[in-house]
Amino acid sequence: MKKLALNILLFTSVGTFSQQQIGNSNMELWDNVGQSTEEPTNWNSFKTGTGGLSSFGSQQVGRSTSIRSGATGSYCARIYAKSTLGVVANGLITVGQVNMGSSTASSPDNYNFTKTSDANFSEALNGQPDSIVFWVKYTPINNNNQARVHAILHDNYSFRDPIDANSAPHTAARAELNYGATGGNWVRKSVPFVYEAQIPAVGVEFILVTFSTSSTPGGGSANDEVLLDDIQLIYNSVGVNEIQNTTFKAYYSVENGLTIKGADVTYELINLAGASEKVGNLNTLNGMILNTGIYFLKSGDTVVKILVP
Repeated sequence: MKKLALNILLFTSVGTFSQQQIGNSNMELWDNVGQSTEEPTNWNSFKTGTGGLSSFGSQQVGRSTSIRSGATGSYCARIYAKSTLGVVANGLITVGQVNMGSSTASSPDNYNFTKTSDANFSEALNGQPDSIVFWVKYTPINNNNQARVHAILHDNYSFRDPIDANSAPHTAARAELNYGATGGNWVRKSVPFVYEAQIPAVGVEFILVTFSTSSTPGGGSANDEVLLDDIQLIYNSVGVNEIQNTTFKAYYSVENGLTIKGADVTYELINLAGASEKVGNLNTLNGMILNTGIYFLKSGDTVVKILVP
């Protein structure tokens, strides 16, 4: 649970700027190795949980050498589900703290949260990343099961996940994905952040990230396994002239395709090479399925960047 300062990466291709990264995002550093309280440094699970049932928290994360080919490090995180008396407990890790308040998995008394008063259970962030990228190998017992990642950018508030009514107004952006089995292979996942507005209504001061073996509390199966490595926050490219605006916003999801919210005017979708993909209005562009990559949506002099995972 020992915290690390977020990594600062410096680039000088067009000018110097900083990109903040989550501490120990490559899962190389571990606390209490070989003990039942083993956890990746800067990340937390049930053994460092709080709440009325925290004393019953089981070990469901451990250090693994089953890394992907080409990885630069030696370790990854192994997260796994357990069953006790027929009740499945999802395996998870979070940069916040786990609150264990009920034996009913779906109870609102069970949540992860940013403990703003304690750096061991919070992750400060003042940037605005476009997406979160990670490498994962998900092996469920039942191929219908799905694992989950949920990353939330928020202001100075003890934010909860799942999001409750009190936390919702403090949301700046979210990146979430439920994903299925990876076929025994390591797969790179890229999940875009969807901002509440192009200029967030609330400031970004913290990030709360949770990786879980199941998309449903108490769902999945015992022994579902997630191997996780090399998490990275991706930021806007240097030198791209992007105009942040409140005129319209656009984002992409696997479920709904392209979504544009704004006036029903003419928009042009442009790919990273600068070629026009399509010109149309809300009716012709909303729901459009795009290949993985970076696109720009233009209306008049306003341009918005769209990341497609």
